[in-house]
Amino acid sequence: MDNTILKQLLTEYDAKRIKAFSELERRKNLLRDSSPEYVALEKDLQSLSLDSIKSMLKLSSDEKESLLKSLEKKTFLISDQKKKLLKKLNLPENYLLPHFDCLLCQDTGYLGNSLCSCIKQHIYDIEYNKSNIGNVTSENFEYFNFDLYSSETKADYNSQYSPRENIEKIVDISRNFIKNFDSPDEKNLMFLGPTGLGKTFLSNCIAKELLDQGKTVLYQTSPVMLDEIIKSKFEKNSSDILEHILNVDLLIIDDLGTETMNTMKFTELFTIINTRLLNQSSKITKTIISTNMDLKDIFTIYNERIGSRLVGNYNICRFFGDDIRLKSKK
Repeated sequence: MDNTILKQLLTEYDAKRIKAFSELERRKNLLRDSSPEYVALEKDLQSLSLDSIKSMLKLSSDEKESLLKSLEKKTFLISDQKKKLLKKLNLPENYLLPHFDCLLCQDTGYLGNSLCSCIKQHIYDIEYNKSNIGNVTSENFEYFNFDLYSSETKADYNSQYSPRENIEKIVDISRNFIKNFDSPDEKNLMFLGPTGLGKTFLSNCIAKELLDQGKTVLYQTSPVMLDEIIKSKFEKNSSDILEHILNVDLLIIDDLGTETMNTMKFTELFTIINTRLLNQSSKITKTIISTNMDLKDIFTIYNERIGSRLVGNYNICRFFGDDIRLKSKK
C-alpha cells in the first residue's frame, strides 16, 4: 500500500469529521434559536451533570453507584424528550447527531487498530480499480433492462430457455449470491459468453450492492492483474496487490482468457483461485470471474487443476443471445 495515499485519505477523513461536527453545531444553533423547549432541555441536562459532579465528591462508593444509576435514568428521560421534540418539529431522528459518511468508523478510517472497509475501498479504487468499477451509479440493478434480451428461443443457443428467461435466472442467482454472501456454502460466480451480453454490467450491479453493504471490492482484468503481480515480484517494490487480491471481500476478474499465459502467470492464477477458496474457513471471500470462453476452452487452456476448482466451487452462468449494446443505443 502506498503510504502517501493512506496519509492523504486520512487527512481527508479528518476534514470530513471536522465538517460533520461543524454541521452538527450549526443545526443545534438553529434549534436553539427556534425552540425554547430544546434550550430548556439542554439546560436541564447541564444542571444534572453539574449537580452530579458536585455530589460525587461527598459520597461513598455505594452512594456513588446509586447516583450514577439515577443519573443514567434521568439522562435517558431527557434524551427521550429530545426525540419527541424532534418528531414534533418534523426533524429526522439523527438531527442531533454528527452525520458521518461511514457509520462503522465514524469517518476515522479505523475500527480499533485495523483499517475500516470504507478506507480500504478508497485505496483499492485509487490503486487498482480506477475506471473498472466507476460505473456503479448507472450500472446497477435499478437500470437492469430485461427487455434488451429476446424472448425467442433458437437452436443455436443450445438451451431450452430464451435469452430473456436465461438472464432472469442469472439475475436471480446473482441476487442470492449477494443475499448469502457471508455464507461459506454460497458458491462463487463465473459468467461465460460472448461480449455484449451484459456480463460486466451484471458484475457492476453486484459490486454496487455489496459496496452499499460495506464490503470491499477489487475489480481487475485478468491480463492487468497478473501482469501487476509479476511486476511487483520482479521489482521487489512495496506493492501489496497480491495481499489485497487474496483478502478483498469480493474479487472480480474480468476478461479471463485474454492474458498471454506462461508458467509463472498460471501459478499466480491458481494461487489466487485456490487461496480465496481456502480463505472461506476463516474469512468469507468471494470471486466473480467473467470470460468469453466456454468451459471446454478453460479446461484446455488452464488444465484440470484450475478447471476442476471452477466447476466445483462456482455457479457457472452462461450468457447467450444477441449483442444488447446495439439495442441499448436505439
